[in-house]
Amino acid sequence: MAGKRDYYEVLGVARDATGSEIKRAFRSLARQHHPDKNPDDPESEKRFKEVQEAYAVLTSPEERRKYDTFGHEQPGGSPFGPSGFQGVNISIDDLFGGGFESIFSQIFSGGRGPRRSRGRDLLLNHEVPFQAVMDGYEDDIEIDVMKSCDKCYGTGSESADGVRECPTCDGRGRIQRIEKAGFFTKQVVTDCSSCNGEGRIVSDPCPSCEGQGRARQAKQVQFTVPPGVTTGTRLRMRGHGEAARGNRGESGDLYIQIEVEEHPWFERDGPDLLMALPVGFVDLVLGTQIEIPHIDGSDLSIKVPAGSNPGETLSIPGRGLPGGRGRRGRGSVTVLLKLDMPSKVPRSLKKTLEGMRKEIGTDIDSIQDSIMSEANKRRSP
Repeated sequence: MAGKRDYYEVLGVARDATGSEIKRAFRSLARQHHPDKNPDDPESEKRFKEVQEAYAVLTSPEERRKYDTFGHEQPGGSPFGPSGFQGVNISIDDLFGGGFESIFSQIFSGGRGPRRSRGRDLLLNHEVPFQAVMDGYEDDIEIDVMKSCDKCYGTGSESADGVRECPTCDGRGRIQRIEKAGFFTKQVVTDCSSCNGEGRIVSDPCPSCEGQGRARQAKQVQFTVPPGVTTGTRLRMRGHGEAARGNRGESGDLYIQIEVEEHPWFERDGPDLLMALPVGFVDLVLGTQIEIPHIDGSDLSIKVPAGSNPGETLSIPGRGLPGGRGRRGRGSVTVLLKLDMPSKVPRSLKKTLEGMRKEIGTDIDSIQDSIMSEANKRRSP
């Protein structure tokens, strides 16, 4: 296979590397090249699959022995079949939690032992109040999910002797056959057609689940939203997804995707909070101090300096949101000053304002002359 890199080179380990050394190298490189961490790099998925393929071969004693002897040109072609390695769906959480080991252990199982399936993962959108970003949040939801049938305890049979091992595949759910390709032979593994890959045959189906071993039931799930959570965060609830068929594997996971409600006056920028504060003309000129309720439980004191202008911003450090993901400290609150114009002005106040215009008003004629002079300069060659 010309152009294919050496598996040891891909993982950056020596040819006599131990299993733990190969595992550490794989975890580091898989996190680095995971497509979820490199959304703008179209080549990351290719590198991720290359690392996966190297790990799959070098952690299988039999496949590693063949690779050390023959390299990529081993008899029978690719150990992954005619289509080659297609990649394994591994999440970032799997890499941190070690869940990838059971996934790769099945690649070269060769049909040995009964087939273990896994229930489907579920995704649910859930809205939380803005206050949850500051304090965290505990909640519970009720979902309808395919759970192991209570009547037959997941066996799919109404009676204890209504389930038998599939005689065609000896309960493995897979059939092995040898195919010739020129001078070479290769082993092909496919799902057993007699039991549809289940490894068992139900002769006395449970009426509640119709022999599936699963039934849709209501389930209560409790979860905790951490402080600093952002919209789009997914909480992983292990084992709360769908049950595996026939009670022959692990349940899937439930992912709760968080959406944070909008706040009446705050906008969020990471751990920082932004807000617009309407201030009267007199308060801008003379300065003022304003107290408003804040989401941390203590009033937020905003000091507007005398002579402030609309559009200026004030920064209040340490009163923003928690950073999230274990980061210490809180962000800042940025206040944008806006001139609050009254909709109606009483006559008595108009007279006062006229007097103020004469006292401190700007010379309009001078401004107009300045604008016209600048415009003439721009028009002249």
